Amino acid sequence: MKAEYNPKEIEKAVQEEWLKEDKFKATPDNREKFYCLSMFPYPSGKLHMGHVRNYTIGDVISRYKRMRNFNVFQPMGWDAFGLPAENAAIANKVSPKDWTNENIEYMKKQLASLGLSYDWSKELRTCEPEYYKWEQVIFKRFHDQGLVYRKKSFVNWDPIDETVLANEQVIDGKGWRSGAQIEIKEIDQWFIKITDYADELLESLDEVDWPENVKVMQRNWIGKSNGAEIKYLIEESDEYLTVFSTRPDTIFGVSFLAISPNHSISLKLAETDSSINKFLDRCKETKAAEADMAKAEKLGIDTGISAIHPLTGKKIPVWIGNFVLLDYGTGVVMGVPGHDQRDFEFASKYQMEILQVISTDEEGLPVLQKGSLINSGNFNGMTSENASEKIVAELKDKDLGEELVQFRLRDWGVSRQRYWGCPIPVVYENGEPRVLDESEMPVTLPELPANSAPIPLSQNKDFINHLRKLEKRN
Repeated sequence: MKAEYNPKEIEKAVQEEWLKEDKFKATPDNREKFYCLSMFPYPSGKLHMGHVRNYTIGDVISRYKRMRNFNVFQPMGWDAFGLPAENAAIANKVSPKDWTNENIEYMKKQLASLGLSYDWSKELRTCEPEYYKWEQVIFKRFHDQGLVYRKKSFVNWDPIDETVLANEQVIDGKGWRSGAQIEIKEIDQWFIKITDYADELLESLDEVDWPENVKVMQRNWIGKSNGAEIKYLIEESDEYLTVFSTRPDTIFGVSFLAISPNHSISLKLAETDSSINKFLDRCKETKAAEADMAKAEKLGIDTGISAIHPLTGKKIPVWIGNFVLLDYGTGVVMGVPGHDQRDFEFASKYQMEILQVISTDEEGLPVLQKGSLINSGNFNGMTSENASEKIVAELKDKDLGEELVQFRLRDWGVSRQRYWGCPIPVVYENGEPRVLDESEMPVTLPELPANSAPIPLSQNKDFINHLRKLEKRN
């Protein structure tokens, strides 16, 4: 035996023996089973120390279970679709499929050199039709159960990457990857109705063995709120602005309504009003993530429009506020500066009326706690809880509101604008969408000519012709 451990020599020899013996291939037997799956890596081209740390942890668990005589199944796969691969392919004028597979082969060698105990016979690549067929099948089964729908939605559009970005991917109004100025576009999108399970997700957190701080984050993300939906008639029209409020007891303290910069009214006004157009451009420079918007300076502009208070008949000015999110609630905020810190700052800045309608032991404004109503007409002297109930009842009698449970959780938008991703299994017959039958799946990506960069599927003639054949077949 050599006195010195030579990893290059010894590890290579041992790993070759493991390979010959199929040491880590999982086959059925009578032992207790153990399944260990680590998150699939994105095939960027090279492993980094984060990969080594993550996959070492999974491998230690698998080896421990084998030593305890468990029948261990530890597979490996690749999260192989995505915009980075497509952008790299465009830059290098190669197929993203070739670029991705070359990266996978290199990273596999790196993983093998670490001696990780994977069953490579079960390897998955999410870019292969044999895999993404099942994504399409799941989409159809969701659709059959009424859990998939299509509607127009405002999105962050990156004109360079030609794709939709999440709010968190917009930094100072620009795409996090391309640096392009983000455009707000209204496009047709598919959505999966995860909000149907909001209550179930919330209740099941009590049964999950997670740290309490993580559960709190999840509860806040789901964000269940009990409140009311309230309608304000736009002056000299038959249209309404609808707000969601968790504090209907403060309705007599409303001094303004604020709408999102992306609200249809904002966009329409910007077409003819240069001041509003400039303001909307300025709003695009604000970080789009909700946490960042909360910290940003509160900015607004008066639309010149008024809405009618549903209980007093008073005219309420309508402003555009950079702090109002279109995709949370209704894209309209009921401004009650006497009882909300953000509204107080906004009203103070723009010298709007600030009314106190809740009396508590707190001194100064805003009063954030619930208490007894003042300056609220027939509801004076009632507790916040009692008044809220009666106010909502009166709004309902007038057909101007109703009790409502709202969630911060939004339905999951399924964006599909570029080439390198799973095709949504839908064809359009006379403009109407039809989800394909499972027998027609997978809908595969068109093969690209050698040394050619990908183009969006909507511009790919081979793909369009393939879909037309599917339409004619039915």
